Amino acid sequence: MPRSVNHVASRARRKKILGLTRGYFGARKNVWTVAKNTWEKGLTYAFRDRRNKKREFRALWIQRINAAARIEGMSYSQLMGALHKAGIEINRKVLADLALNNPAAFKAIVDKVKK
Repeated sequence: MPRSVNHVASRARRKKILGLTRGYFGARKNVWTVAKNTWEKGLTYAFRDRRNKKREFRALWIQRINAAARIEGMSYSQLMGALHKAGIEINRKVLADLALNNPAAFKAIVDKVKK
């Protein structure tokens, strides 16, 4: 009995990945083996960078808080220590947003912890 191969399914599988590689340069978009390898490598980059994104944003928030705190006459570490001691639980994301978009509110928080 001849071997039965499901060409419909295998072609659909290849078309799906070639569709995902649309916009890539050269053979990366239309040669099956190259496109598959590029797509798989892209998934590993995406996995890695979802974690790196958290790292980079936290660093950005700290830089913004530090810059705003120094305008008020404190360093970042002094401010965070004073916030902790005063029992004010506000995260770095919100503090950085206040420092950038609402300096008056940030100043009020700094004045509260300076007392």
